[in-house]
Parts: sequence; structure tokens; C-alpha cells
Amino acid sequence: MRTELTDTTSSKVNRALLEARRAIGSPTMGLVLNLVVVTDEENAYDAIRAASETSREHPCRIIAVIKRTARSSHKLRRDRLDAELRVGSDAGTGEILLLRLHGALTEQAGSVVLPLLVPDAPVVAWWPADAPADPARDQLGALAQRRITDAEAAADPVAILDTRAAAYAPGDTDLAWTRLTPWRSLLAAALDQKPLPVTGAAVESEPGNASAELLARWLEDRLGVSVARVATDGPVITRVRLDTTGGEIRVDRPDGVLATLVLPGSPDRKVALKIRSSAELIAEELRRLDADEIYASALRCRPAQASLSA
Repeated sequence: MRTELTDTTSSKVNRALLEARRAIGSPTMGLVLNLVVVTDEENAYDAIRAASETSREHPCRIIAVIKRTARSSHKLRRDRLDAELRVGSDAGTGEILLLRLHGALTEQAGSVVLPLLVPDAPVVAWWPADAPADPARDQLGALAQRRITDAEAAADPVAILDTRAAAYAPGDTDLAWTRLTPWRSLLAAALDQKPLPVTGAAVESEPGNASAELLARWLEDRLGVSVARVATDGPVITRVRLDTTGGEIRVDRPDGVLATLVLPGSPDRKVALKIRSSAELIAEELRRLDADEIYASALRCRPAQASLSA
């Protein structure tokens, strides 16, 4: 069921949502959290689609805050809230509220969203693009226990990591870090199988990849060695090499789908290491709402070596 409201208020949206739920017999007790997606019109479709897919694992109220620029000098056109409500089969396993904020109302997004949150449920804020420099101090970020950004959407993905480090607050995370979960798990398992002292390492990736830089910082932070950054044709991260006293541990992923794990004295093994979708990444982040101290430590680790060319 879909309901559209033009030039409305948060209280009217709440009433319309209640009426829509009653009409289809859909209670709110099954919603486990609030997912606030802050985006623009250009990225709204993909972001809402990813959030909707995520709700299959985490039933939630999705509140998409879409900030619009006014095109008319008339006040009604400049400052207003338009809303679209989706419940039932149109919203998957949760509820979707699309809020289009026009004019000066874009500066009051927190006041608009606050009355629409499911009470006593955690709040997660996600910026698919154009995240604030300090998410925890943003109006919407201040409402959330978990704040998700994506360095890859920035003009300079690697440089933005230093901005994220300077503004880090418990609850902050980034999809550039989430993309590394399979890599970190595989490398940790490899060192468990071959517990050899690591003397050096290298991360090879396409130029300017934030995940590759975070992976290098994580290795430097956890292993205490210098990690070379090597530029390749990609896609994304293509190879990680760990130099040990017993030989080289290597993970090769030239195509972004299947990787080869090479261990000293062992046969090569094929490992699934595909590039994951935004929905899969967000679903992973919603499984935990506490502070990610490992991410914070890796983020703040200063690069020990400049990037190298291929």
C-alpha cells in the first residue's frame, strides 16, 4: 500500500502511517530498528532498493531523507515536506517512508525525522554519498547509535579516511571497511594455519581504493610491519602478500570473484571472495550496533610507506 502526502508535516505523516497499517493489519512490533538513509534524488533509488533488501534480514522502518533544492521563489514551493509511505507488500518486511525536504527544511532534518522513529528501537544512519565530515555531530547522525558512511563515494576516497579518523566517534563505520571482512577473515585464517613471523607485506589494488588503504593500515596496526601499496588495473583489491620467515603467504583475486590462497608448503586453494552488493554490506553492519574498536584502530593508523606504482 502506498500513500502520498504533499506539503505535509511529521504529525500528518505519522497519522497516515497509522491509518495505512490499520488498513492492511500490519503492526509495528516486528520492527527491530530504524534505518535512516540520507541521500539525494540521484542516489535515492539504488539506496532505497538496497535498504529494502536488507530489511529481509533486519525488519526495520526505513526513513529515506531526500534533500531537494527549490526551483521557485514561492514559499510553498521553497519550504515544504513531501512524503511517500509504503507498507505491506510495497515495503518488503518493514516500512518505508520517503521524505523529500525542500528549501530551508533541509536544515531541520533532525526535527522532521525524530517524531517518525519507531520508539525504543535502535537508530542507524546511512549516507550512501555526500556524508558529513563529522557524522556524529550531524543532526541525523546524533539520533543514531550506528553511523554508516562510504569513503568510496567521496571525490578522494583515500584522503577522506583521514577526515573520518579525525572525527571518529564510537558507532562510526564505513562500507570501505565492511568490504574487507572476507579479506581479513581469510588472512587471519591463513596465519592461524601458518603461524610464522611476518616481516613485510603488500596490498595491490586499483589506484585510490579506500578499502585497500584500510586493509594496509589494518595489517600495519596488527602486525607491526610496513605495508607497500601497489597500484594495479583492478578491479578493487587484486592481491595481498605477506612475507614470512617461512615463505610468502599470498591471496590473489584478479577478477573480483574467485581468489587463490597460497601458503608455504601447501597446495594452492581456490576461495570464494566475490565483490558484495550494498545490501549485503548494510545487512552485515546492522548485525552489530556497538563500537568497532578494530576499525577505529586501523583508521587511525598512519601509513608507514608511500604508495608504489605498478
